[in-house]
Amino acid sequence: MKIKTLPVGPIQANCYLMSDNNGNCLIIDPGEEPAKIQEAITKAQLTPIAILLTHAHFDHIGALEPIRKHYNVPVYIHKEENLWLRNAELNGSAKYPMLQPVMCELADHVIDREGTLQIGPFEVEVRHTPGHSPGSLSYVFHKDRLVIVGDTLFRQGIGRTDLPGGNTHQLLTAIEQKLLSLDDDYKVYPGHGPKTTPKDEMDSNPFLNGY
Repeated sequence: MKIKTLPVGPIQANCYLMSDNNGNCLIIDPGEEPAKIQEAITKAQLTPIAILLTHAHFDHIGALEPIRKHYNVPVYIHKEENLWLRNAELNGSAKYPMLQPVMCELADHVIDREGTLQIGPFEVEVRHTPGHSPGSLSYVFHKDRLVIVGDTLFRQGIGRTDLPGGNTHQLLTAIEQKLLSLDDDYKVYPGHGPKTTPKDEMDSNPFLNGY
């Protein structure tokens, strides 16, 4: 499987395009700049089949509606944050006067439990990793030994917990149990910044001393 990282929007959130050898594509966190995302999809000759959201903060859903409408594909999100898609206060876009409030339609598929999803040819394990937000999800692709973690874990950092529903204890517990438990060499793709591995974060992340 191929993965393309597209930093988008004023906060440079990572939108990921996951594709197989036949051009089937999952779009993860279309945060902003729909034209940039569409251009990358067209250039790589991909066919999107679904949109997966790690969480519903505005910088990860800003391009959701134009992308969903353009490709007519279903959207997946955790049950705790489905209503956030329609609520600019909860998704954070109302806090910034320079931004248009982000208000999207509800998701087509609401995830209410951990486990394996089969989306077309893609098999992905869904892990609930709350703390940055109550419905944060991490998507594990075991065959390719990688995980998309949203704003739960960064290279030498962790997600902020001072937003609605944030909880530092929950976040650290989720990181320890759901992400650091992966094999050392798994690639960890965060919502912002460069990729890392569980081993690198256990060795050098200052927020994870003792793990």
